[in-house]
Formats: sequence, C-alpha cells, structure tokens
Amino acid sequence: MALLPILRYPDPRLHTRAAPVREVDDTVRKLIADMAETMYEAPGIGLAATQVDVHRRIVVIDVSEDKSALLALINPEIISRSGEQICEEGCLSVPGIYDKVARAEKVRVQALNQLGERFELDAEGLLAVCIQHELDHLDGKVFVEYLSQLKQTRIKGKLAKKARITA
Repeated sequence: MALLPILRYPDPRLHTRAAPVREVDDTVRKLIADMAETMYEAPGIGLAATQVDVHRRIVVIDVSEDKSALLALINPEIISRSGEQICEEGCLSVPGIYDKVARAEKVRVQALNQLGERFELDAEGLLAVCIQHELDHLDGKVFVEYLSQLKQTRIKGKLAKKARITA
C-alpha cells in the first residue's frame, strides 16, 4: 500500500468529472487499498478518487470510531433521498476549513463492491452526509461551493496564505 498525494482546493483537477469504472480488477482493488491508507493517515472519514487525481468513480468511507468499517463504493449512484439535515463538513482537500452544508438526511446508494458485485445500501446521519460529500467530488464539486461567494473567496485566500507560510 502507498500514501497518495491529496489535491488541495482550488486545484482545477478537483472539478474533473470522474469516469465510470469499466472493470473491477486488481488495479482498482490496489487503488482502494491505497486510498483507504491515505484517508486513515490524513486522518479523514472519506476520500474520493478525484481527490488523489484519479478520475474514476471510486470512493472509500469509514465513519467508525476504530477504523473498522471500511466501505468502498465503485460507480456509486444515489437512487433515493429523503429528509434534510445541516451538518458541519470538512474536507481533506480543504484542510482546516469547516462549514455547515444542507444535505439529505437519508440516502439509498447503489454501487459495486471490490468483487464487482452490485449492492444497495441505506444510509442516514453522518454516513449519508459522507456519501453525498464524496459523490460530489466524483462530479467535480467541492463542499465549499455550497457556500456564499464571499466565503469561497475568503477560503481561497486563507489556503493560499497557509501554502505560502508552509512553502
């Protein structure tokens, strides 16, 4: 397994729409393992392939306290949504920035697992938020784009300043 570099907002590659995975093979399984290691090391609870500059429809998620519930979703699609919740979100591609975003309270997602088998999953609460957040990445959208233009400008400035300080 290997740690992968995570793209930082406002990198334009984060706005690339990911292509569907045609075949779930060992290359895809290795990418999932590397993404999981990267997510846990960061540390985070979700990571989309887009964030590591691989533009394929793959996400990894683990909202458990002890990192014991890794969920890999290949070609995920939300097939139903209900309710609304407002949660504070953060993102490994937007380090140190948190803000409230309105999302569906419950979602049903359809995806392939690491064996290439189709399955459906009902999610609510934090898992539902995480799924919606990561699927946005696959469509080229970063959570800060739900915020006002003013907040987006401030976030870009803050991240640029942080990058200059650490360079």
